Formats: sequence, C-alpha cells, structure tokens
Amino acid sequence: MSPALPNPVLPDLRKFPIDALSDEHIAALNDAARRARLDAVTMVSAAGSGHPGGSFSGMEMYLSVYGVADLTPANCDSFDRDYVVVSHGHTSPGAYAALAAHGFFEAEEAVAHFRQCGSPFQGHVERGVPGIDWGSGNLGQGLSAGVGFALAQRARRHDGRVYVLMGDGGQTKGQIAEARRLAVKENLTNIVGLVDWNDIQISGHLRDVMPANLRALWESDGWQVTECDGHSFGDIYAALRVAGRQGRPTVLFCRTVMGKNGGAMEGTHEYHGKAPQGEVYESVVRGLGGDPAMLKRALDRRGTPPVKGRTISCFAPTLDTGMPFDYEGDGNDNRGAWGKAAADVGRLNRRNPDAETNTTPLLVFDCDLAPSVMTGAFKKECPENFIQCGIQEHCTATASGAAAAAGVVSVWAEFGVFGVDEVFNQQRLNDINHAGNKTVLTHVGLDVGEDGMTHQCIDYVGLLRNLFGWKLVVPADPNQTDRAVRWMLRTPGCICLAVGRSKVPVVMEAGRAVFGGDYAFEYGKAVRVREGGDGTIFALGSMTIPALAAASKLSQQGVEVGVRCVTSPLAVDEEALVEACGRGPVLTVEDHNVESGMGSVLASAMAQRGLQAKIRLLGVTGYAGSGKSPELYAAMELDAAGIAKSFVELREKS
Repeated sequence: MSPALPNPVLPDLRKFPIDALSDEHIAALNDAARRARLDAVTMVSAAGSGHPGGSFSGMEMYLSVYGVADLTPANCDSFDRDYVVVSHGHTSPGAYAALAAHGFFEAEEAVAHFRQCGSPFQGHVERGVPGIDWGSGNLGQGLSAGVGFALAQRARRHDGRVYVLMGDGGQTKGQIAEARRLAVKENLTNIVGLVDWNDIQISGHLRDVMPANLRALWESDGWQVTECDGHSFGDIYAALRVAGRQGRPTVLFCRTVMGKNGGAMEGTHEYHGKAPQGEVYESVVRGLGGDPAMLKRALDRRGTPPVKGRTISCFAPTLDTGMPFDYEGDGNDNRGAWGKAAADVGRLNRRNPDAETNTTPLLVFDCDLAPSVMTGAFKKECPENFIQCGIQEHCTATASGAAAAAGVVSVWAEFGVFGVDEVFNQQRLNDINHAGNKTVLTHVGLDVGEDGMTHQCIDYVGLLRNLFGWKLVVPADPNQTDRAVRWMLRTPGCICLAVGRSKVPVVMEAGRAVFGGDYAFEYGKAVRVREGGDGTIFALGSMTIPALAAASKLSQQGVEVGVRCVTSPLAVDEEALVEACGRGPVLTVEDHNVESGMGSVLASAMAQRGLQAKIRLLGVTGYAGSGKSPELYAAMELDAAGIAKSFVELREKS
C-alpha cells in the first residue's frame, strides 16, 4: 500500500512545534474533520455495516493525535517513534479517515473497500493498515498494549510517546484497571490516554448500562486527569502538549457528542453500529457540505480489487544466547533450568549505556510468582528489565505481546492455567497481531499435583492448536529445557514453552544424556531416544521418562519398543511418524487431555497422510483431584506400569 501525498491544508504539528493553534490552524483542521466525516460515513454506507456514531464523535481526537504523534508513513514500520493504539477498534472508519487525511494512504481506497474481503480496511482496526499499531479486538485491551509499547521504548532508550484512544463504554472493564495500575507503578509518564466521553454506548447511556465514576477510577489509580472539549482542536492540542509534565501518566476525558455533525445520527445510540442508508445518508452528507454521489463512486470502485495491506512479520532479535548448561542426575527441574538459562542470557545481553551497539533488550514479565516460575535469578541479573505486574494476568498477556511487537524480546512466565487458559483471548490477539512474544508456562498437567483440578492445566496443547501462529515447546528434561529456552529467545514469532512442577531426571539412554553435550534443539523434531522394532511410543515432554521405563519393562517380556520424545506437539515430524507406522503399533503418551493433545494431532496426521497402523492415545481422561503427581499419574495409568500395560493391550489387538 503506497502512501498518499501529504495533505497540504493540514498544519505540521508533529512533536508540538508551537505553543497553541492559530485560528488558521483550527480552520484547516475543522475542514479536515468535515471531509473525514464524509469519508467515514460513506465507507460505512458502502459496506452496509460499521460504526459511524463513535467515528464521528472521536474525529477531532483522531486527527489531533495522528497530527502531533511522531508517526508517519515513512517511519510507521520502525521501532523508535511514537505509537498510537486504537482501543475501541470498532471506530475504524474514524481512524482510517484520519490516517488518510494525514497521507498514510488514499482516502478513496478505504472508502471503497471498507469491510470487503481481501481488503486491509477491516471492520476493526488491524496492523495491515499503515499507522495502525495494534489490532485491538475486544474492548479494554488497548491500554495494556500501550503499556507494552511504553515499556519497550524505555528498554530501547527511546523517549517517544504512546497515545491510547478509548471509548467511554469500555471503561468499566477490569483489564483497563490493571493497565492503569501497571502504568503508574512503572512510572510510564509518556503514556497519554484519550477517552471519547460521549456518554452513549450501544445499549444507551452509560448511566443506564453500567454507571461508574470514570474520572474517579483513573484518579484513584494515580493518573493525571484532564477534561477538555473533544470537538475543539485548540483544547485537545493544548492538553496533549502538557501531558505528562506532572510526572504521571495522563488521561484526557474529551467531552464529545455521539455522531457529532451527523444529522440524524447525532446524540443517539441508534447509529452506534448501524450504517445510514438512503435519505438518512444523503441528509448527513449534505449537512457536511458533501455530494451524495460519492457513495456511487465508492460502490463503483468497490468492484475493483482492493490494494494489499502492509505485511507484518515478527522481527529477528539480536541476542547472545551463550552456551548451554549440562545437567546430571535427578535433582533438577525443567522450570529451574528455564530460569537459569534466562538469567544467563540476560546477563550476557544486559545493555551497556556506553556501548556503540547493543543487543535487543530482553524483558521478563512476572505476575507475583517469581519463586514458583523461577524468574528471580533474571531479576537479580537484570532488575531494570524485570517487570513485576502483580496479579494482573490479562494486562500482562497483552502488554508483553505489544512490547515484543515494539522491538524487544518479551517473555512472560506464568502458571499454565493463568498464562493460556485464563488469557486465551489475549494470546489469540497476540497471534493476530504477529506480536512475537514468548510465554513460559510452568505447573502444567497433572504434575501440579496437590493443587487440584482447578490448577491442572491439561488443555494448553489443544488451546494453542486453535491458533495459527504459535509454536509450542514441551521439553523433556533440564538439558533440553536449557537448549530450548536459548532457541526460543533468538527465534522470531509467538512461542510458548511449557514445563511441569516436579524435579525430573535427565533423560539417559545407553549411558549418555540424550539432550546434553552437543545436542541442539530443533523445533518439530521427534527425537529417537530408544530403538525398537515392535512398535513406537511417542511421549510428550517429560512423559519420556516413564515411557522409557515402560519400554524397559516390555523389553524384559521380549518386546522391543522404540521411544520418541515429542517436544513440539503442534508440528508433526512426518519422517518419524512414517517410520513408526511401518514398525507396528503406535502409542501416544501425554500429561494432557487425551482428546485434544499431541495424540490427536498425530492421529489426524496419520489419517490425512493415509498411514496405516494401530494407534492408541493415552492421556488425561478427566479432572483429577489433589494428590502427589506420581499418584495421579498412576490413577490415569500414565506411569511406567500403565504405559506398558496399554502398549501390550494395543499390540494384542494389532
């Protein structure tokens, strides 16, 4: 998508070159707002759907923010600049019209192809449109993204601003409260929030839907709160210019009118999400001094192919990931190996202010679980890059994703049930935004043990399987964990590393540590840890240990079964699968819901490839109670005896 020519009428207000707007500036901006409203209402009408009311009420906010921000068609793909987050993404017509006014693309392209298949101008803002920094999805996530952008800028030692535009209806959402507190706690004075305070949401007035003292909510969390006329360019400019000067994050409550200057749309919730058609559309356009024929021109152009949006890809970080540690015996755990490797990489890459070149900053996010998720060692090595978020998982999931999208390596360590189950939507939006963040899940599976069924994360494979961009790594032992962590930190993309709670022995075969020494982690590889011609066990992660014990038991009965360690359950090792199907029955073993995990992935792959072999899936068949993990494994027949028994039964049926 090529940028349009700069609008010669609009003044250059980037980074506040003047103290106050002149009458000429305001007149030019008011005319730009009039034209942008024409574009916004026409794109909604051409598409037959959309949200014109909020687009009209927020138009002055949009034009002001995109006018003062150090965000241009030339720098919008770089990291060190200002960021703009549109939290109420359904007001995309307003955002697109304002961006077009500032030369990011041709207005006619957005007007004609809004909400059309194949067009980047989707119904809610997405990063495929230049100038859109975050696809905001459901309401309430934008401020968390803004916090992530601000943290990334601080880590990169850039002093740019982050602007977050929000609606008033979503202000009661809990994630906004989490983000408010984190911004103040981290002293992110470069964040400026703007609330479109039109007092109307889709079901009516705020006081009728969910009454709340919005100003008091922000003030109680420590923000500087300013009220201004949201339709006055002079007021908005003046308020934006001084934001942050009191040493606190600032929010502007912009008093606006829903559907401002929209005739029948003004002051009503009826056109919150409804496209004006026919006489209503014509009346709105004429009231704005426009020609209703612009709708026909848009519809004619809608019949042509839309332009392609910009390509968003995860950047490749520059990190010294060091040399792996080797572990011996059975006195270590995978979560400890993750923490030790992260601290080592942090130490190697801690930024030197005097250095001419620096590696990519590494941030680690924690939600009050440092002793359990093993982030304490990183905090000791790199305190300035350790972000303690408190028990605020929804904000942290989004903030860590946005930070990664803004040029840092971002890792959030969390219990499995909190880091993926609780925040699945946030992780889904990280995927959609191509954020490239890393999530380390500890305490997955029945290995949580005594904590009981509410904390037994037995569905993380299935949940991440529903997403399109995430990679998942489930290492077997501390040696493989160490190497997988170092691989993860230098690899682009959204990656989840999942480990259990308990100490696990080093995987040994023929007197050697399988994943020690010169072993290098390779995503998607099902590693052969034991030979056997009578069938194959595919074991997920640390279940490799009982699978090997089961293979030894079977060997005593004259059955030689091979064992493959699966560390990447979402990526099928086709060569290993084809070989296994040629050797006899296939048993899959996992500390995960048997219906949605690794076994189902492999069974589906066999069916799609026409591979013939008897297969049985062994895993968690229901919520387990409290108990030591070995007891829970035995109850589910996931111990060595149960695995051996299952393989014998499968072999007898073959």
